[in-house]
Amino acid sequence: MSAYVLTDAVLATMNASAPYGLVPKAAVAVEGDRIAWAGPADALPPPFDGWPAERLEGRLVTPGLIDCHTHLVQGGDRAGEFEMRLEGASYEEIARAGGGIVSTVTETRKADEEALVSGALRRLDALIAEGVTTVEVKSGYGLDAETELRMLRAARRLGEARNVTVRTSFLGAHAVPPEQAGRADSYIDEVCLPALRRAAEEGLADAVDGFCESIAFDTAQIARVFDLAAELGLPVKLHAEQLSWMGGARLAASRGALSADHLEYANWEDAAEMARAGTVAVLLPGAFYTLGETQLPPVGAFRSHRVPMALATDCNPGSSPLTSLLLALNMGCTLFRMTPEEALRGVTVHAARALGLADRGRIAAGLRADLCVWDVDRPAELAYRIGFNPLHRRIVGGRT
Repeated sequence: MSAYVLTDAVLATMNASAPYGLVPKAAVAVEGDRIAWAGPADALPPPFDGWPAERLEGRLVTPGLIDCHTHLVQGGDRAGEFEMRLEGASYEEIARAGGGIVSTVTETRKADEEALVSGALRRLDALIAEGVTTVEVKSGYGLDAETELRMLRAARRLGEARNVTVRTSFLGAHAVPPEQAGRADSYIDEVCLPALRRAAEEGLADAVDGFCESIAFDTAQIARVFDLAAELGLPVKLHAEQLSWMGGARLAASRGALSADHLEYANWEDAAEMARAGTVAVLLPGAFYTLGETQLPPVGAFRSHRVPMALATDCNPGSSPLTSLLLALNMGCTLFRMTPEEALRGVTVHAARALGLADRGRIAAGLRADLCVWDVDRPAELAYRIGFNPLHRRIVGGRT
């Protein structure tokens, strides 16, 4: 078991004691995959003061970054639709031409597991290069049992191929597939629920997600999915209030969901219910930007009710082809008017909570040694710069 000390550092511990939980002139001791001690360097106690030490020359150390909402596993791309939209095509015209989610479902169903893994690794590597140490990956582009399970198997393999923690979410209730058009209830009963049972039996899902929206599923349909998740002992999360108000955030809160995500059309009462339930608000500025939305999520209401706010890329081929969590930090500040501290908490401590992971997201003794070392003078620089990656080192489970 390796043991070492990083000293002459500035720690953004993300603990609540000070802005960013900042500790200047600090040290952090790592033993195996855990943080053994963290605090002012001049208070480093024995036996840590005798461990091998490395001076970081005043560099900033944060918890490893966490992207808590992605669709990394997918087939094909939708760059052609992007071009069509810019040339004036409507959503309906694109759909009639075979575009939209249908095109992604078609390409994902055609892809074998190897193709899904190799494509996802390219996107994952972009996130890793910016300090991501934990990432959530959803299914949802198969919409038949075999493809949904193949997506989840591919997602599991990402964590074997790279030094990163991968958490999976079953998103069978993402959309109604073309062959079930107009039969959403039948799709839930005949495809989604049986596929969820199989995913649980094979240990492929860490959580269960859904899309509660007028173009997807209503609260009653999502509630049936959540009922089975509870029976299977799986936590839930939900795409909610993205394009309209459907009551999804309150449903999520009523089921003690880990998170409700998007939330542009959420309101004061939704925030209050989420606060009571401890449900994290996951904000996704990449989709807001790509879709040209104008309805802002109620950040003020979340602040007032002390709802934890996480940020994520929502990396997906249609509404958020974003593979930069650092850019998501900047977008959270510039588009949603979050503070840089809120943004950084959103990809560390609050993102960990959105995944139900209590062992990471902060720098404290006993937590997992997932750390990032940055060539910056202050934490706000991580959200301030655009298209610039100041990562000096990524440490995952104590290993560089």
